[in-house]
Amino acid sequence: MKERTGLIVTGGTIDFDFARTFLADHIFDKIIAVDGGLAALSQLNLKPDAVVGDFDTVEESVLSQYRSLSGEITWDIHKPEKDETDTELAISTAMNLGCRKLVLLGATGGRLDHFMGNLHLLYFCLKQGVDASIVDPKNWITVLDKGRVFEAEKMWGTYISFLPLSMEVKGITLTGFKYPLTKKDISIGTSLCISNELTGESGSIEFDSGVLICVESHD
Repeated sequence: MKERTGLIVTGGTIDFDFARTFLADHIFDKIIAVDGGLAALSQLNLKPDAVVGDFDTVEESVLSQYRSLSGEITWDIHKPEKDETDTELAISTAMNLGCRKLVLLGATGGRLDHFMGNLHLLYFCLKQGVDASIVDPKNWITVLDKGRVFEAEKMWGTYISFLPLSMEVKGITLTGFKYPLTKKDISIGTSLCISNELTGESGSIEFDSGVLICVESHD
């Protein structure tokens, strides 16, 4: 199956001006709506390839709009009482559609428990070999289990922060950063690697073991 890029629109808060600009600059092979995210797609005049959720937060008028296209949309309906969140189910759907790169919109705004759960879903994607990101107007969030090079012209903003997702991350080396590190170990409970910046056209992070949350951001 052809490797595809997928967009998952969740039921969280979405800045529609930003979303329209972002979608004009990025191409997605598959679009998946997560429950209340269907209403967001309606405002953005987008048709999903798949819709996932229990639809406990979607107005009937929006459901009717897309049900009329039922032959062109895959519906994956679940009961509200379930083990997985709707977003986790949507990620599984995207993977089944051949998506090996995912962008989640609407995954930061709204309830903090859902946002924190979505961060952990980035780790789930990482373990499945899927490159997944959470994006909003100020942040581009990924999870790393190996080093990466950052190019200034491709950065989402001025700042880069690294937070341990595993209990410990060992041997962090930051090169080309305002605040460099050499073979530094960090554990959960530190803010040492918050709000760093590149000093030139590129910079890199290397580390020996562990998992990091990486946030590219701007004010």
